[in-house]
Amino acid sequence: MNHPLVPAPVALHRPADLLTLVENRTVYSLNAFELNIFETHQQAHKVALNMGSLVLTTMLRGKKVMHLPGRDAFEYLPGESVVVGEQQTMEIDFPEATEQNPTQCLAVAIPAETIRCTIDLLNERYPRTEEHTPWQLDAHDYAHLHNTPELTSTLERIIRVSQETTAAKDVLAGFTLQELLVRLMQTQARRLIFDNYQQHLTTHRFAHVVQYIKRNLAEPLTVEKLSELACMSKATFFRLFKREFGLTPVEYIIQERLSEAKRLLRHPLSTVADVCYRAGFNNPAYFQKLFRKHEGLTPGLYKKQCIVG
Repeated sequence: MNHPLVPAPVALHRPADLLTLVENRTVYSLNAFELNIFETHQQAHKVALNMGSLVLTTMLRGKKVMHLPGRDAFEYLPGESVVVGEQQTMEIDFPEATEQNPTQCLAVAIPAETIRCTIDLLNERYPRTEEHTPWQLDAHDYAHLHNTPELTSTLERIIRVSQETTAAKDVLAGFTLQELLVRLMQTQARRLIFDNYQQHLTTHRFAHVVQYIKRNLAEPLTVEKLSELACMSKATFFRLFKREFGLTPVEYIIQERLSEAKRLLRHPLSTVADVCYRAGFNNPAYFQKLFRKHEGLTPGLYKKQCIVG
């Protein structure tokens, strides 16, 4: 089973079909965007690449080390995406690439006009909660992202529609690209508030909500209480939270409780039953089912792997 945060890898080229062992490029050109699949089969360093347009890249296999202007170098792994700005040159290291362990990465080159039109549409019809934080694509501060399941699912559709031969291919591609842009901006919004909520407590209502959730995971958390903290009606709070972040408040609470459960399970003296209640789950069977659905294994097996590791 493929990891829910990593798009299914595309079939690799046979060695005899490769034009180069370093960033061999397969291109799918559509009216809406250009999809590139890169694969590298040998170690290489400081390989420069500039695609002109703003590019969303996502790792499918292997490991790269990325060098972007104005940033420290960072490891780039499956389950992660990077936004590279328009006319920005990236330099890439491939420290572990071999014929048996190639890297594979997709890159979606997105026309600037498409980005502008999508952002204008969102800001006009579906504005974000706070007026001073309009929809935008951040190609610097929030350029390196951990994929969400929603973003991953949309990337897989981008790959599928690029390889179709139907007459409606370009129409479908246009709709899918718009969804991709929305998912990407929602993913960046999650990182802005979920990961850095303390910096926005005086400027963003959802930052207070996130802080309350994180501090009270073991307690009952109701939409009534959260909407009260956000100074909104229940219906408005639920709708705007989902619009801004791409998941419901309840889904976010589950996500945070599972993260806390994993942290607690790594402690050698913890028990699965104890972790269940300390993480805010009051039904052990439900906890087991939910943990397995999201992590692909039971809490007990996860704990054993942590101990062995």
